[in-house]
Amino acid sequence: MAQNKNALIRYKTIDKCLQNHFRKWTLNDLIDACSDALYEYEGRDINVSKRTIQLDIQLMRSDKLGYNAPIICYEKKYYKYEDPNYSITDIPLTENDMNVLSETVEMLKQFKDFSLFSELGGIIQKLEDKIYTEKTSNASIIHLDKNENLKGLEHLDVLYQAILKKIVLMIQYQSFKARQPTPTIFHPYILKEFNNRWFLVGRKADEDKITTFALDRIVSIEPSLKEDYRDENFDGDAYYKNTIGVTVFDTAGIREVILKIDRSNAPYVLTKPFHHSQEILERSKDGSVTIKISVHQNFELERLILGFGETIEVLKPRILRNRIKRKLEIALSNYE
Repeated sequence: MAQNKNALIRYKTIDKCLQNHFRKWTLNDLIDACSDALYEYEGRDINVSKRTIQLDIQLMRSDKLGYNAPIICYEKKYYKYEDPNYSITDIPLTENDMNVLSETVEMLKQFKDFSLFSELGGIIQKLEDKIYTEKTSNASIIHLDKNENLKGLEHLDVLYQAILKKIVLMIQYQSFKARQPTPTIFHPYILKEFNNRWFLVGRKADEDKITTFALDRIVSIEPSLKEDYRDENFDGDAYYKNTIGVTVFDTAGIREVILKIDRSNAPYVLTKPFHHSQEILERSKDGSVTIKISVHQNFELERLILGFGETIEVLKPRILRNRIKRKLEIALSNYE
């Protein structure tokens, strides 16, 4: 058992003892009570020294744990709470505690679509009730971007459980270009989130390549119990190592992309790199910066570059430079 857990057991035991006002508690009594409590949890004798309990009492009296316990020693021998109604389990939450709990609850609620977190539901509700009764209606400090109306979120838990239990699926999938959904036997490997959208990554039964399905295009999901699951220990981190977004090509598709960002946006790119491979090639006197990344040249990369508008220039490769140029020319023509 970890030492910090032993300490918590001692604090709770001392607290329980001092709440019992029908007995006078000496230091030796508290030592025996803590030893018994630790034996009950640990299943073996643990030597609790006099010095340990003295330090515990000192720590409980202090503000280090937020207890500020009113423990007094009377008749130079016995210990008790000066306030007979005090308990470390009834400490009022501070404003900072309220803020931390509020934001923690909000972050936990982001994962409400997974049954993995379903057991937290009751705890989260209790926390919300506690916060509501003790906290004024301040605006949230942390705001997480999530589109509650995004289609496909209802599939998250079904897919998560299928991946966990290695179940082959029959998925009815309809891409944006298709008029009707297509039935596909699918071996699911991982769920991936990108740009506030969720994707299922795996293999079709009749293909060796990795396929990505957007959850908002999945019409229905059923288990395909007649199929044996292709367990390949898929490594998502390795698969997406050279990719921005979800569109992955083979290793031959990796390109060295050189970009020049003007002075107004250089700090943003330096503090939030486009990709982990990002290198600084040059810092110009005018404040602009030239960087290099090694990634797949995919739709997500182009969209990222276009998002910076006139503040970024593609220097290499030429094929990407020409594609961005054509897209910007088309965009400009829309305003003429």
